[in-house]
Amino acid sequence: MTIGPLPARVGRPLAGRPVAAPLVTAPIVTAPVVTEPLVAALDVGGTTIKAGLVGPDGSVHHSERHPTGVRRGPDAVIESILGVARGLARRAPVRGIGLGVPGIVDSAAGIARYAANLGWRDVPFARLLTERLGLPAVLGHDVRNGALAEARLGAGAGMPSVYFLAIGTGVAGGQVSGGVVDDGASGQAGEIGHLVVRPRGPRCNCGNRGCLEAIASASRIAAAYRRRARTRGSAADVARLVADGDPTARAVWTEAIAALADALTAQIVLADPGCIVIGGGLSLAGPTLFDPLRAALPQRLTFREPPPIRPAELGDRAGMVGAALRAWDMLL
Repeated sequence: MTIGPLPARVGRPLAGRPVAAPLVTAPIVTAPVVTEPLVAALDVGGTTIKAGLVGPDGSVHHSERHPTGVRRGPDAVIESILGVARGLARRAPVRGIGLGVPGIVDSAAGIARYAANLGWRDVPFARLLTERLGLPAVLGHDVRNGALAEARLGAGAGMPSVYFLAIGTGVAGGQVSGGVVDDGASGQAGEIGHLVVRPRGPRCNCGNRGCLEAIASASRIAAAYRRRARTRGSAADVARLVADGDPTARAVWTEAIAALADALTAQIVLADPGCIVIGGGLSLAGPTLFDPLRAALPQRLTFREPPPIRPAELGDRAGMVGAALRAWDMLL
C-alpha cells in the first residue's frame, strides 16, 4: 500500500519545515500470533508506543513497544503511529484498529485536538488510519481507554460503574458506567487533574492555580519534596521516606493525599461510582497511598459510605487493551 503525504492540517507546528523520518524500530515481541479474530491496538505515550493484537475478550496475543520519538517532531510521531499500525496489520489479519492518545481527544470525530507534550493539533487519526490501511478505526483518550479496560477486565470488573484515576506525571481519570466510557460532550470528561482543589495553590501547567495535578501528581510530589528538603528524589523515593518516617516527606505526602481526597469526594458526590480504581506510577506506592486515602474519604463523606478504592490490575497494558475494546465495540 502506498503511503501518501499527510494532510496539510496535520502536524501544523512544523509547517514549512522538513519532517523527520518516522521512528519505528524492531518490535519487542512477547507472544506469538494466533489465527483468530483480532484487532490492532495502540496506546501512545510521551516516551513509548505500546501496541498489540487483541482478541474480542481482551486477550493480548502479540505485543510490541516502540519509542514515540517526540524530539523528532509531531509529524514524525504521527507517521510512526501509522507505521506501527501498518506493521500490526501485516503481522496478522485484523478487523479494525483502536488507538489511544493523550491530550484533548474528540472520540466521536476521531480527531486528536491537542497534545502539549506531542506537539500536534487537530490530527484526524481515525480517518488517517482508515485511508492508509483500509480498515475501520476508532480513537480514544489514553486514560479513558485505561478506564474502560479496568472496568471490564480489571479491578472494576463486575461493578455497575467505575471511576479510574491515573496518577503519574499528570493526573487524569475516566468514568465507566454499564461498561461504557463517558467521553463527555466535548471529549474532555474525566480531567480531574485540572479540578481546582487549592485556589491559592501552586501554578499548574494549564495556567491555573491549585489544580489537583499541581499538588498530587508524581512529578509535583517529587518537586515539592526537593524544594523543601533541598535534596533530589522521585515520588517513589518520597513514598519510601514516608514509610521510614521522614517528616518532610510525610508533610508533602499528607498534602497530596488531602488534595486527592478532596477531588475524589467531588467525583463520588457527582457521579456515585461503584468503586474507584487507581493506577499510574504513584499507585505502586501501595499501602502508603491507599491506606491514608481510604481513611480520608469517610471524613469528607459523612452522609454516605465511600465506595471501595482498589489498585489497578492491568498495569501499563490497560490503555492498549482499552483501545482494543473500543475497536471491538465499534465492530460488534
